[in-house]
Amino acid sequence: MVFRVRGITLPDRVEQTFVVDGDQLRVDPASGAELLSDGGWLLPGLVDTHTHPGTEATTDTFDEDRLRRHLRQHRDAGVLLVRVPGAAARIPKWVDDEPDLPRVHSAGRWLATPGRFYENYGRDISENDLAKAAVEESLASSGWCKIIGDWSPQDRPVPLDVLSDAVAAVHAVGGRVAVHGQTAEGCHNAVMAGADSLEHGMHLDPALLGRMAAQGTALIPTFTTFDGIVERARANESDPLRDWLIDGWDGMLATVRAAFDAGVTVLAGTDCLPFGNVTTEIDWLLKAGLPPEAAVGAASWTARAWLGVPGLRDGAPADLVVYDEDPTADPGVLARPKRIILRGQVIR
Repeated sequence: MVFRVRGITLPDRVEQTFVVDGDQLRVDPASGAELLSDGGWLLPGLVDTHTHPGTEATTDTFDEDRLRRHLRQHRDAGVLLVRVPGAAARIPKWVDDEPDLPRVHSAGRWLATPGRFYENYGRDISENDLAKAAVEESLASSGWCKIIGDWSPQDRPVPLDVLSDAVAAVHAVGGRVAVHGQTAEGCHNAVMAGADSLEHGMHLDPALLGRMAAQGTALIPTFTTFDGIVERARANESDPLRDWLIDGWDGMLATVRAAFDAGVTVLAGTDCLPFGNVTTEIDWLLKAGLPPEAAVGAASWTARAWLGVPGLRDGAPADLVVYDEDPTADPGVLARPKRIILRGQVIR
């Protein structure tokens, strides 16, 4: 099926007509293809850069039917590209060939060294084997691997030299590394090791933001998941772990704004259930003080560029979402997509 879609593109704010020809967008003013959608605002699909489809609880085994269901929930919300920074099992290759599922960039299995993750939930390895395992997971996935860099504030994080060796090994084979960091030392080690992304960043020292910007380490704060965790923690009596969690959370809005001001790439990732709720993370980025265009871009064109996926241009993948109004003027419209086109297929 070949058809045309016309509207104002974001972030360029140019009226454009695209011909959707299979899984490709073309700019062809002379095309006589059917005009499927005329008017509105065009985005290259939303992006969730930190989501874990296929499991719902740490006691779950990875389930392919559950994976399909979760990915369709993303799709129906206009999320047409996801990055899965770690899973209980490698995302199966058939996902890439399913025409009705979002595109997936996967980091393979979580890599957890002793005492630094939920028991038997990721790939448990020794610190000595971390670099080798990181390379294996990156080569077996979409080029990413995910390392659990720290866990409890009472335990030491992955040592800087061990983490640096793993990052260097993955970079040597053309891969990229996401690091879970939520303690001050764990975040420090992730940044100093040259990780490509810092997931969460709770207790991140603002003194590291300049280095993050210079070396291209992105920050994915996942406000959405921590919001519920912290609210439950506030109802409990004071103890060191609870107080550490709340203290870190209370500083995150200011840290994320400071990161954006310092030139760090800040992206939207939800981490948790329900799937397809990246608009909630956009709302949190707005609360942190990001300008609306930056907050929306963090879940769309900015995230795509960071992942190496083109936006709305000639020859790009045929993924786009149409909205009646400008989502940078009213981000609430992101919850009401008018048209969803994925891999050239009309979903809505």
